[in-house]
Amino acid sequence: MTPQEMWNAYKQINPSIGDEIDAWAFGEEADFLADLVLKGSKTATASAYDLYAVDNEPLPQEGTFDIILDGQDQAVCIVEITRVSVQPFNQVSADHAFKEGEGDKSLAYWRQVHEDFFTEWMREAGLTFTPESKVVLEEFRKVYPL
Repeated sequence: MTPQEMWNAYKQINPSIGDEIDAWAFGEEADFLADLVLKGSKTATASAYDLYAVDNEPLPQEGTFDIILDGQDQAVCIVEITRVSVQPFNQVSADHAFKEGEGDKSLAYWRQVHEDFFTEWMREAGLTFTPESKVVLEEFRKVYPL
């Protein structure tokens, strides 16, 4: 299903969402992570704060709706952003790591995987990742399909 088709279907249920679609895929393992969201075991994500400025993008906003895409840019589901915060990488909680739903859901696993991921993406943007680098933490709930 295309993002527009899914948006139109959800708009029949929730007309207040408007017409502006924000659709994105997870940077690594897009299909696998989108499936975790679809199943309800992934209700959070994290991104490198400094990359928002590099890409000239606004931070995510609570109360907005996003379409999660798979690796082929097809719509998998729609989520509502319920919480957004910015914290240093080394202060991310075990609770947030668990909500991300990846691996064994531990903070140790989360830190290992995300440190590698953020280091690579920031290096590509000409930036340096450190344990004090800020990360954007998002929590969301799947709203479509139910």
